[in-house]
Amino acid sequence: MSDLHKLPRPEGANRGRKRLGRGPGSGTGKTSGKGHKGQKARTGHHGIPAWFEGGQMPLQRRVPKRGFTNTFRVEYEIINVSQLEALSESDITFEVLVGHRLAKKNKLVKILGDGDLKRKLTVHAHKVSESARAKIEAAGGSVQVMES
Repeated sequence: MSDLHKLPRPEGANRGRKRLGRGPGSGTGKTSGKGHKGQKARTGHHGIPAWFEGGQMPLQRRVPKRGFTNTFRVEYEIINVSQLEALSESDITFEVLVGHRLAKKNKLVKILGDGDLKRKLTVHAHKVSESARAKIEAAGGSVQVMES
């Protein structure tokens, strides 16, 4: 049995480095494999970004601009009353929702009133719609709004 550190390399595994500009017989003489003139034949051509179009008006400047992005927008994870009904817990906190993968840790939660609720729940959420609040309280539960 041979040792791993004594194994020889296979034939042709190590190839010598390409020596550029060493005469016409080498195959990479004169222009050193870069062709004739042009942007890629010059030094420093590696800094061309992928979206550069050779001086043509770039795509992001050609297309029309529409609307704007509201930087103050607040996004909520939407959870329906029917999803709360499926949970086994009766005290539904943010940690319970994260544990059941209904919400993400760094997001806010809003409860909506889609579906039916047949049992008493205590719900802690950042926002609750009027229909969801009515359904939870009609089933004998309570709603507590958390601070954002």
